[in-house]
Formats: sequence, structure tokens, C-alpha cells
Amino acid sequence: MKKQVVVLMGGTSGEREVSLRSGAAVAKALVELGYQVRSIDVGEDMLAKLQEIRQDVDVVFNALHGSSGENGCVQGVCELLSLPYTHSDVLASAVAMNKPVAKNLFIQAGIPVPSGSLFSVKKILEGDPMPRPFVVKPIDQGSSIGVHIIREGESLPFKTDAGNEGQMVLVEEYVPGRELTVAIMRNRSLEVCEVRPADGFYDYESKYVKGRSELLVPAPIPSEIRNNVMDFALTAHKVLTCRGVTRADFRYDDTDNRLGLRLLEINTQPGLTPTSLVPKIAAYVGIEFASLINWMVEDALCNT
Repeated sequence: MKKQVVVLMGGTSGEREVSLRSGAAVAKALVELGYQVRSIDVGEDMLAKLQEIRQDVDVVFNALHGSSGENGCVQGVCELLSLPYTHSDVLASAVAMNKPVAKNLFIQAGIPVPSGSLFSVKKILEGDPMPRPFVVKPIDQGSSIGVHIIREGESLPFKTDAGNEGQMVLVEEYVPGRELTVAIMRNRSLEVCEVRPADGFYDYESKYVKGRSELLVPAPIPSEIRNNVMDFALTAHKVLTCRGVTRADFRYDDTDNRLGLRLLEINTQPGLTPTSLVPKIAAYVGIEFASLINWMVEDALCNT
């Protein structure tokens, strides 16, 4: 008999709608594969719901995005209940979600990243922390939520009366050029995809609205750059001790600035929607969506 799988989806983060779409696609594939499937739209009662059904669950498929779904909290609940779960474990999830911590580890491993540092909102409002254009991003969000490119003449994305002066954000140099991404599976970089957003910035809408971005697999880049991207992606995956499927996002500056490659982040809970990058890349190397999902279920682990 096939395993009984619980799909966690939805949640309360800003990425709720994407998670619902990922979860629905995953559940549909699992049913077609013959698994016994139950979907849970996660709220604050997730622990209670999992406790109720834990005896009837073989695997938890974590299709949550953002906040507690990928920062180690949900993974910790699964560990407490001794339930095997997909994707990375508690530590890798927590570190990957904390951009400054992950960035320091990447630097130590020799992976090129954008220059930058942490600043309080108060400090930024007192004056630009670096020459424009620069990027301001939350330290623990995904799907480009809260990311702002601050160009000449543009206002800062903060209100002076919002009471957020003590909030810390990551400020980085803006790396012009091309969006590249790599899917990692079985500790192997599958292929490089180039993303060409319609509006020039791969924001939330570009990621999840069909037709808002052109996806090119394989990326039309020199073989040396391709090899470097693939190597850096796999190194980042291993440095954070990730497991299962991850996605590494890069900027490749082939403009006159010639900054070259910069790793932006590694995503331990990549999207699995019809427009998502990992399924697109996997399909290119011969791994259809159902096979990808099947492998993720069979690869699920629990450390306790």
C-alpha cells in the first residue's frame, strides 16, 4: 500500500496564495501516483491537527512558503512528532531563511555574493548607506516580498511615523544583468535557467503570474559561466546542509560593470506551482512533475 501523505499548505504568511497553489498541484500529483492524501490549510492549530492524525501519517509534504513554513518551525514540529517530512531539516531551513547568516556562510565558502550589510531603518532614513542604486530587503522573507531597488530620485520604502525605526534590514549593492537560477536535487545541480521578467525585476508578480516572465532552459550563457553557477549552487546547498530539492538564485552581470556572478539566496522551499522554476528545470533534464513529487516523498526524513 502506498504511503499516507499529509500536504501542509496555505499558512498565514504573505506567500499564502502561492503555497495554496503549490499544495494543490502536489496533492493532485500524489493522488494520481496512488498515495493516500490529506491536505491541511495550516493555521495556528497545525500542531493539534497533526497530533490528531499522526498515527495515520507516513510523510508530511511541506508545501508552505514563507515565515514559519520554511524557517525551521514547521520542521521542528515534525521532529517533535517523529514524522518524516520533505525538504531541508530544522537547522538548514532556519539558516537559509536568515539572509545575513546564510550570506556569511556563503562568503566563507568562497561563493560570490553582493556586498552589503545590516542597517536599522532609522540609520537608512538618516542617509543612504551606500551609493545608489542599492537593494533593501527583509532579512527573513521569500518570493521577493519586501524587496526594493532604490534608484536615483526614488523615495525610500519606509514611513517616518510607522514606529519601525529599530527594524533591521539588509542593504546590498544592486547587481545589474541577468537572473539565473539553478535547481538542486539529489545533491546534484540539474541545470541553469535564465529568467527574463517582463518588467525587468523578478518580483512577486513576475514569479507567479503566468506570462509575466520568460523562462529559458538551458540558460543561453557561456559554458564557463554555466559551470560556475552549477558549482556555486551545489556548494551553497551543501554549506547550509540542505537536503531534498532546493533552488539557488543568482545575478549575472555581463554589462560594462562586469561584476560577474553573485549568489542572492538559496530557497529550501521552492515553489511547485505551474509557473515555478524547479519543475521547469527538472522537466528539461527528463524529470516530470509527478516523478519529482514522488522522489520528494520517498526522500522525506525525520532526524529523531
